[in-house]
Amino acid sequence: MKEYDVKITEILEKTVTVQASSREEAEEKVNVAWSNSEYILDSEDFVGVDFKTEHEHSLNLNKIDVLLVEPGQYPKTTQIGTDLEDLQEAVGGSIEVTYPFDEEVGIILNEEGKLLGLPLNRAMRSDDGEVYDIYAGPFIVAGLTEDSFGSLTPEQMKKFSEMFHQPEMFVKMGKGLMVLPIPKESIKSKETEKGIEPKIKKSPELGDM
Repeated sequence: MKEYDVKITEILEKTVTVQASSREEAEEKVNVAWSNSEYILDSEDFVGVDFKTEHEHSLNLNKIDVLLVEPGQYPKTTQIGTDLEDLQEAVGGSIEVTYPFDEEVGIILNEEGKLLGLPLNRAMRSDDGEVYDIYAGPFIVAGLTEDSFGSLTPEQMKKFSEMFHQPEMFVKMGKGLMVLPIPKESIKSKETEKGIEPKIKKSPELGDM
């Protein structure tokens, strides 16, 4: 389904008689009189109507509640459309979906985040706390339906908000990376000082991870 902007043009027409020495003078007299509201066109002067479509918009009625996790920031609850374009816009490019949890949820991220050098975001850990991957760029935690994405339940929203609550930074240590929490004051500074990015290592430093 889409939205369309349709212009409605109603046509009113009225003929008046004036005395003048030329066509130009006659038109000028009528113009002045009309401007002074001496001639008022109303429904009796209606002669036609025209409809013209000017703009077409995609309309997505399927908004879902998801968790948006951005580098250097606390997670945020937001609504997003399920069209491919909406998902691509949210993560800044082509999407990749991972399913790292037993629950019916997926993580939507930029599939080229590391190649593009997007800021590293959150470390993914196994059950024993071992880091097995690091996501680059913003990502979305969304619920899953039989054939698409769906809203997170309140319980899922709480669980994953807590899981990804702490923004992280990544420091090169030999051949690996050390994962450290970003100090609270640094997170506040990014929220209040527009355009200031936290000092997060870019993904080309990621190595083989």
